[in-house]
Amino acid sequence: MEMDPQRQTGAAVPAEPPTHPCRPRSRSPPRCWLRSNPYQASLLRDGVRRYLQLPADQTVLILHAKVAQKSYGNEKRFFCPPPCVYLSGPGWKLKQEQIKARDLGEAGFRVCGYMGLDSMGSSLMETQKLSFEEQPDAKGFSCAKALYISDTDKRKHFRLVLRLFFSNGQEIGTFHSKLIKVISKPSQKKQSLKNTDLCISSGSKVSLFNRLRSQTVSTRYLSVEGGAFIASARQWAAFTLHLADECCPRSEFPLREGYIRYGSVVQLVCTATGVTLPPLIIRKVMKQYAMLDVDEPISQLHKCAFQFQGSDRMYLCLSTEKVIQFQASPCPKESNRELLNDGSCWTIISTETVEYTFSESLACVREPVSPVPLIAALQLTGGGDVAMLEVQGEYFHTHLKVWFGDVEAETMYRSPKSLVCVVPDVSAFGSDWRWLRYPLTVPLLLIRDDGLIYSSSFTFTYTPEQSCIPGQQVLSDVPQDSDKLLDSIHQEFTRTNFHLFMQS
Repeated sequence: MEMDPQRQTGAAVPAEPPTHPCRPRSRSPPRCWLRSNPYQASLLRDGVRRYLQLPADQTVLILHAKVAQKSYGNEKRFFCPPPCVYLSGPGWKLKQEQIKARDLGEAGFRVCGYMGLDSMGSSLMETQKLSFEEQPDAKGFSCAKALYISDTDKRKHFRLVLRLFFSNGQEIGTFHSKLIKVISKPSQKKQSLKNTDLCISSGSKVSLFNRLRSQTVSTRYLSVEGGAFIASARQWAAFTLHLADECCPRSEFPLREGYIRYGSVVQLVCTATGVTLPPLIIRKVMKQYAMLDVDEPISQLHKCAFQFQGSDRMYLCLSTEKVIQFQASPCPKESNRELLNDGSCWTIISTETVEYTFSESLACVREPVSPVPLIAALQLTGGGDVAMLEVQGEYFHTHLKVWFGDVEAETMYRSPKSLVCVVPDVSAFGSDWRWLRYPLTVPLLLIRDDGLIYSSSFTFTYTPEQSCIPGQQVLSDVPQDSDKLLDSIHQEFTRTNFHLFMQS
């Protein structure tokens, strides 16, 4: 199994105390249960309560393609679409005010960064400087348009590395993309579902771009602005590509699973805005002709066209920065082909998104916020008084503790991909199983030893199992003098403890 040494480094614990709790040295940590001391826990709990009332998160969002075409010789095949970075959340504004209070001025707050390929397997790492501009929605935006991978780099996969700083020199942290697969060129062979590496599945995210006469400067990306579809030379949007059931009415369109084939009815939904196009039939493009009889699986970087379902040869098309409909011309001699124009031919590629969220609202953190942990899944084991929750993900280390809302859980570090904690009893939230009639949902947080908060999209729900009381109604209908019945209900709740749901 391939290991990422940069992720291993953030997970080790030193033989003696390190200079800073978040800068551990390399050594396997002892597996023991950890909890803050009562005084520190009390301070943290007050701060977490304030945070939950008014979260001051800082989010770093990285968008990038799932595959990258290798460059040969002196050529530079820049990644397309270019990797993009978005900075969002009220925490950035709060940080600006903190820096101003130290008399460093607004110039000291400006965020700058560098993006490049991870250095594993390559001694020469070219990076590109990023300058962030504020958008109308108050998000900071930048993209790396000049990144490429050379043929001297023999890796089959790599990651992008983003390093962010404030302009006063203070380091924010280091952030990694997801794995990117290296390909030599788009496959021209008929794709087989026996090798799904390059196929595109329903529900996955894609980007569409149009490039006239193979000129990089003419590249336009399908995007959304002001609720309308546009063709942008600057920014691109990720779209969720869904297989739709073509037998159903147009207003319903239940979604289906499986791999996308040419000739399928699909829907494109913008992941950022939710704006969607009408149902489309995806067609293979060969020498500017839409092929009507091809049903093979779609592959990365294929040329394709999108015909509006039920229309008279109308296709999705761009005209400078506008997205319009273009009517293709029939081919009298070949009924299985329709002639397109340049603006109707799109290149399709799968995309990935990775989001890092943190908050410095509990402390003025001078150390980098990385490694920022990412939660991918939750696994509940046990029950009763000893319910255990395994938190699965990436970039975990020994200086993290799991919190259920404003309640700290006893936490054990297992590996860079696993933390285990004891699920707090519902009484920690001021509730009693005997009187809990409705589900109690709390957010799941990870908090570093120095008070840095890492929020997540996961929540944890305590749900009383009223169905485990045969023949009895809900507690509100129980007479007040039914002490024995209440005791039996409490014992039953203690035995099963609760019904737990985890959701993202």
